[in-house]
Amino acid sequence: MHFDQPHGAAPFTLSVLSAGGTGVGMTAAEGLAATMSLAQTADRRGYHRFWMSEHHAMGATSVSSPALMAARLIAETTRIRLGAGGVMVPNHAPLLIAEQFGMLDTLAPGRIDLGLGRAPGTDAATVAALRRGADANDGFPQQVLELLGFLGDDFPAGHPYRRVHAVPGPWQAKENRVPAASTAPEVWVLGSSPYSAQLAAQLGRPYAFALQFGDADIDTALRLYRENFQPSAVLAEPHTLVSVPVAISDNPAEAKRQAATSAMAMLRMFKGEGYLLLPPDEVEAYPATVQERQVLDAYTGRTFHGTASTVAGRLEALHERTGVDEVMLVVGGHSASLDEYGITLLADHYALPRLEAPLPAAAQ
Repeated sequence: MHFDQPHGAAPFTLSVLSAGGTGVGMTAAEGLAATMSLAQTADRRGYHRFWMSEHHAMGATSVSSPALMAARLIAETTRIRLGAGGVMVPNHAPLLIAEQFGMLDTLAPGRIDLGLGRAPGTDAATVAALRRGADANDGFPQQVLELLGFLGDDFPAGHPYRRVHAVPGPWQAKENRVPAASTAPEVWVLGSSPYSAQLAAQLGRPYAFALQFGDADIDTALRLYRENFQPSAVLAEPHTLVSVPVAISDNPAEAKRQAATSAMAMLRMFKGEGYLLLPPDEVEAYPATVQERQVLDAYTGRTFHGTASTVAGRLEALHERTGVDEVMLVVGGHSASLDEYGITLLADHYALPRLEAPLPAAAQ
């Protein structure tokens, strides 16, 4: 597996993650259109990857299926890698995931990423509606192994799925007497705990750490990943990515207001009121209790907010401490236009290369 060198003046490769943010006052169609526009801007402005996360029954998100959205974005972009950050494996049959991402890689060879997570991406009632059992997380390692077996069509002799094949995939090429595809989805293990770090290390896969989730211990996770890494056929050395929530604006106060909208959504979720992105004015007017104010301040502070220079300084300090190879900007405040403008400002700060080739006709 080959990873590009960092772009421009940044000491790390830069990418973008979106959940299809749909703020209060915005329709689902508008939220998805904003996601497409964000992906196009990331593509034009030299970002390396554009990932989408899987969520269910959440009013502030419109991407319930990263695979479906990636299929659309293939036609809307030209060079950026597209994928899931991630697919919640226990919500799906591994064979179906392998088929979907095999199709995506067939449509856009060498541009598809498949990040694997085990969280449900929703609340308890929706978990039940997804037909996901209480012990779903326990089977995550086995499900990942099955998925890799289907993607590579390399189950050992005697395995019950030896004669089950993901199509498109290597088996179909062999059956049809044509050369096998030269690329495959790039598989990542996602997480925010030592558990996911150790699994990624054992499998010899790149590891993406989600720093947007609470007080996650990135230092311990990355140390365990690097110490326990076992080289594989696809990756010779450890490779790491960290996703970080950001809100970037020329106006630091406006960036903080944007960060506060996602903090309020987290507070609402903790209270069982639903994950909604309220307008900044409504968030500011909310009569928070002392305990609620602590939550709001904590999550606002976890977001790297401010001018491009301020955010870049925090990103570089994080890189200096952790040595991560890639940084993924998690956007998702109430204002989709500010999210898009923010990644443009950071691209300018780091002088990321602009895409000179025209966008595909579908995106014009």
